[in-house]
Amino acid sequence: MPLLEFTDKGIFCPQGNFYIDPWENVDYAVITHAHADHARKGMKYYLAHHWSIPILYLRLGKINAQGVEYGETIYRNGVRVTLFPAGHIPGSSQVLVEYKGERWVVSGDYKLENDEICIPFEPVKCHVFVTESTFGLPIYQWKPQQVIFEEINRWWQYNRANGKTSILLGYALGKAQRLLKNLNPAFGRIGVHGSVWNVIENSPFIKYEYPIEKVSPSQPKGYWDGAMIVAPPSADGSRWLKKFQPYQTAFVSGWMSIRGIRRRKATDAGFALSDHADWNGLLRAIRATEAQEIYVTHGYAHVLGRYLQSLGLKASAVKTEFEGESLHILPNEETENVEMS
Repeated sequence: MPLLEFTDKGIFCPQGNFYIDPWENVDYAVITHAHADHARKGMKYYLAHHWSIPILYLRLGKINAQGVEYGETIYRNGVRVTLFPAGHIPGSSQVLVEYKGERWVVSGDYKLENDEICIPFEPVKCHVFVTESTFGLPIYQWKPQQVIFEEINRWWQYNRANGKTSILLGYALGKAQRLLKNLNPAFGRIGVHGSVWNVIENSPFIKYEYPIEKVSPSQPKGYWDGAMIVAPPSADGSRWLKKFQPYQTAFVSGWMSIRGIRRRKATDAGFALSDHADWNGLLRAIRATEAQEIYVTHGYAHVLGRYLQSLGLKASAVKTEFEGESLHILPNEETENVEMS
């Protein structure tokens, strides 16, 4: 019997009787991170890194959850479960599962570049590695993040000089905090949508060196002229945006590296910044584990799997319900619920 199995409920450890990021209701769930495709309602018990716990409460309500530190080991029926940093978003974890000398690592989502809001990705040596492949094509190769942040700040400065407010659209959990840490406050006010504000209030471990304000109806007309506003993708095209007219919008995602996708999103600009590893990052991470067997999940799983096979590794694609960095933009909302798909 393999240490982990891929079932219709999720990744299951029969000996330990637990699941990793299950998508159906189970008794015991080990959660890699708090994005909605990996952390779902309905589990009787949740285990996650302690930074993820406040966000899980925010998203899922009253749940029975335990937070642990990286490197701390939990035992389930003789199976050792240890979390290690994944570098994807704050609190994101790789799950090391050990039993009778066998070591499997489920990576969840991850990136290798240090974004200064996450504990950086830590390679974990194992026999079997379960990897994502959201951007598992050679065409996806990220510029250094500082280059992208400089582009974003220049775009804001240009918009301000032309009498326009700047709207950055990115996920409320992870992407928004990364952007906020790298904006230049010398250019003007920095405001956030309510869903981003909710995450900030529940992430006290992230510190900002300048004021960030929640956009509020009480603020007078013109208050946000020339400012930078960070909002979730669902804000695009909504009535909520009208208060900032005239404005320019930009979508922030790894998908923005593809010109055709930028046109389809119909925003004024696009910045290719992702919280997932690019092609080279995936390969570096896989090599660092020294695993001889690889399971490839969501994204371009078959492409990456075949490439790994060509390198002499035992690799196969497996079906899961994880989404990675979704291109889907939710219907327009005027609520301030947390959007973290």
